[in-house]
Amino acid sequence: MEKHSSAPSCFRCVGGEKICNYCEGKMMKHGMSGAGKRRYKCSVCHKTQVAHYTYRACRPGINASIVALTKEGLGIRSTARVLQISTTTLLKRIQHIAKNISRPVIRKGQTYEVDELCTFVKQKSRRIWIVYALERESGQVAGFNTGMRTHKTLSRVLDTLKLSEADRIYTDGLKHYRHLINRSVHRVSRYATNRIERKNLSLRTHLKRLGRRTICFSRSLAVFPL
Repeated sequence: MEKHSSAPSCFRCVGGEKICNYCEGKMMKHGMSGAGKRRYKCSVCHKTQVAHYTYRACRPGINASIVALTKEGLGIRSTARVLQISTTTLLKRIQHIAKNISRPVIRKGQTYEVDELCTFVKQKSRRIWIVYALERESGQVAGFNTGMRTHKTLSRVLDTLKLSEADRIYTDGLKHYRHLINRSVHRVSRYATNRIERKNLSLRTHLKRLGRRTICFSRSLAVFPL
């Protein structure tokens, strides 16, 4: 006899009939799973589902929990222990979440600060930079990119600011910026990048992988923090 779990069902019941969550078609019995649980198949989209999943990674809201715990500074293994899921599944979820991050919507004619955040992947000799632009008024990230400290990496962020018709762009004294930003809007000043430098500190505080002295570094660029 099938045992019912206290976990929420993966589909809804309307008028005594089980409704598919994907297309709201009628669910029909479709044999048993390898674990001995009743399986159902949608009569419209033909996708199969189990009424009650016991594996925690299948529960709703797990992605939101992963994002929240990552922001609070937990590493991969720590997050996996708290959520009671495998590290392999967690890494796949992080990659899936990262691919679905949409580019921020930026306003025209604003003032921006641009800076690079240095870290490493796999070993300290393999340095990597997070280049991003911060809108000074709202404090929102206007664009970001990861890679080597080259024109190509910086250009992807700066091209976005060019399209936004930026009023001012403040940077540090890195020579690359002089060739990539129009002189009429480019400014280099001692205290002009205070806001983005403070943002760098917050990122290093909340993300273990960005700490200057840590063993929680990224093993590959695919699961890089940002």
